[in-house]
Amino acid sequence: TEHLKSHAKDHSSRRGLLKMVATRRSLLDYLSRSKNDRYKSVIGKLNLRK
Repeated sequence: TEHLKSHAKDHSSRRGLLKMVATRRSLLDYLSRSKNDRYKSVIGKLNLRK
């Protein structure tokens, strides 16, 4: 992100960002296992995968 590029030593913001990304990853993993059609829809809308 722009903030982390300009504030390289802001470790608490980096930790918070990584925590949010990990939460998103685990929710997407759950969604891909349980409702694969909705998973593909979400991935497409958010432009997360190619």
